[in-house]
Amino acid sequence: MKSQELVFTNNVGDAIDEIVGKINPCNVFVLVDVNTASFVLPRLQALSKTVAEATVITTKAGDMHKNLDSTAAIWKRLGEEGATRHSLLINVGGGVVTDMGAFAAATYKRGITFINVPTTLLGAVDASVGGKTGVNLGVLKNEVGVFRQADCVIVSTLFFNTLTSEELRSGYAEMLKHALLNDKSSFDRLIERHVEDFDADTLLGLLEKSVLIKKDIVDSDPEEKGLRKSLNLGHTVGHAFESLALERKSPLPHGYAVAYGLVTELVLSKLTLSFPSDLLHKFAAYVKEVYPGFYFSCDDYPRLIALMRHDKKNSSTADINFTLLENVGEVRIDCVIGEEEIKNAFDITRDLLGI
Repeated sequence: MKSQELVFTNNVGDAIDEIVGKINPCNVFVLVDVNTASFVLPRLQALSKTVAEATVITTKAGDMHKNLDSTAAIWKRLGEEGATRHSLLINVGGGVVTDMGAFAAATYKRGITFINVPTTLLGAVDASVGGKTGVNLGVLKNEVGVFRQADCVIVSTLFFNTLTSEELRSGYAEMLKHALLNDKSSFDRLIERHVEDFDADTLLGLLEKSVLIKKDIVDSDPEEKGLRKSLNLGHTVGHAFESLALERKSPLPHGYAVAYGLVTELVLSKLTLSFPSDLLHKFAAYVKEVYPGFYFSCDDYPRLIALMRHDKKNSSTADINFTLLENVGEVRIDCVIGEEEIKNAFDITRDLLGI
């Protein structure tokens, strides 16, 4: 899988037109959800001749609509509007749009060219970069998908003023994860501030550093045979929290689920690898302050463990596989943890977060 081209700029319209000019597709389609269609698309059409002239495909918003039915509707529109293997799809939106749009492009006529233009912090730092595409199957997260890099990802903070504080904080959780994987200075720089404290240009610089941490890992292991598993830090538990919330019909923002998952997995790191207690408590205090609103009890433990057994990282349904840390920047992949240790970690997580 080829390395992904990343462009960091707030001159998004010019960047799109230049890149599309190089690709020279036979026709261009733009995928948006109903929210992006209202708040972002008109601005982008004014900035980019390519987008202004493209055929627009609109899908429903929200993770509950990131499924095969929605993907089939995208395939149908592409077919009706004359898309060929030489067409281009530009995915403009958050993680749902870039995940599902990339999957639709990767599979339509066995693959057409696509560009991701993330409009959320979470989409920019996580979903749009790295070549993982996919949709949910019921409440199971990203259960169906393929590895396929976008031809280009245009990363900006131009549209972040359309985001709520919740959406910004959701993306910031993934930046915190990348900092935990990288080094203590990166971690300290982020944990001392709230995402709302940064201006657009400063945030773009921090975002570029965070995305490049992920890109370096992906380039060394594009199909997750080894090192790329480090990016799953916080996600084995986080996806289970997210699925539980979906079952309750009370969806949890992905970054919030990851933040809670990071606390639990840092607890496991402390219990099994002696991760420093002061850093665990510092991170948990930050999550308690910044990411409130999710409740789970000991009655939920069996269901959470069952959901974790569906995780794609597991080598068998008997094992639950984690990425853990000995310290910031010191990653250990393929850590198999037993049920009793997980339940113990859940107990400690609830104490740390006041749940």
